[in-house]
Amino acid sequence: MAVTHISIKLEKGDVKIKLRPDLAPNHVQRIIELTTEGFYNGIVFHRVIPNFMAQTGDPTGTGTGSSDKPNLNQEFSGENHVRGTASMARSADPNSANSQFFICFGDCSWLNNQYTIWGEVEEGMELVDQIKKGEDESGTVNNPDKMIEVVTLEG
Repeated sequence: MAVTHISIKLEKGDVKIKLRPDLAPNHVQRIIELTTEGFYNGIVFHRVIPNFMAQTGDPTGTGTGSSDKPNLNQEFSGENHVRGTASMARSADPNSANSQFFICFGDCSWLNNQYTIWGEVEEGMELVDQIKKGEDESGTVNNPDKMIEVVTLEG
């Protein structure tokens, strides 16, 4: 069987994300690869903006780090950034996604066709809603919540 989901263990429970290789095969492969290697285990949600998104995937916790793998070329699609969308974070360069990603709390349609969508929360969105928020416009979180363990699931 093929990997179809990842599960993110948070302090309050598990979040199940359905992978979307139909939209972004290279990004999905990267998420699976990093998950399988245990890269995401213990990484914090370093940037969380209420009514926008929760961002994670930076091993330094600063928003500037990434994995040691090469950056990915964008795989933008016609899919909409809506509540539960899992999408890759990047710098100003559209081909700079690496390991950081974010989950949308609601409609983020201004991101459409600018960020690569690779999955959607299928279970546990209420847990994503409870992730500790940042205290200013930047979304930087003091004593942030973390992904305790991230695993792949076959379906």
